[in-house]
Amino acid sequence: MSYQIGDEIPSITLQDTDGNYVTIEAGTGKKTVLLFFPLAFSGVCTEEMCTVRDNMKIYESLKAQVYGISIDSFFCLKVFKKAINLNFNLLSDFNKILSTNFGVLNNDHFGMIGVAKRSVFILDSDMKLVHSEILEDAGNLPNFEKIKKAVS
Repeated sequence: MSYQIGDEIPSITLQDTDGNYVTIEAGTGKKTVLLFFPLAFSGVCTEEMCTVRDNMKIYESLKAQVYGISIDSFFCLKVFKKAINLNFNLLSDFNKILSTNFGVLNNDHFGMIGVAKRSVFILDSDMKLVHSEILEDAGNLPNFEKIKKAVS
């Protein structure tokens, strides 16, 4: 399955870095930024997450909730979040359900099968998809200016 702009996304439930289940759903009054990244501790993923961390005041001022999502276990993500001092939630899609639903599983990431492609999805407060960017080259960063524009 792969979602298209305008699709209403069903509620999302994944584990955070403490192993608690977090549900993202309509009715929060906030937009949601979902940042899929391939693997914790890799160079470009670290750069991406640090860029978001350093700009969180912008996302907060736009009433957006931000989530970094990878197929890493929540144990790994907890260490990653602490190591780079992230100020937003990381969620584990270890079972690859969300990555599959969004159509972002990569079948060859340096020989690894089933790693999420670097991608961004923005949902409005009603969980309608309003922006998407799926990068085929994991060495590239998402377009942060387009993300901010889509959130505002």
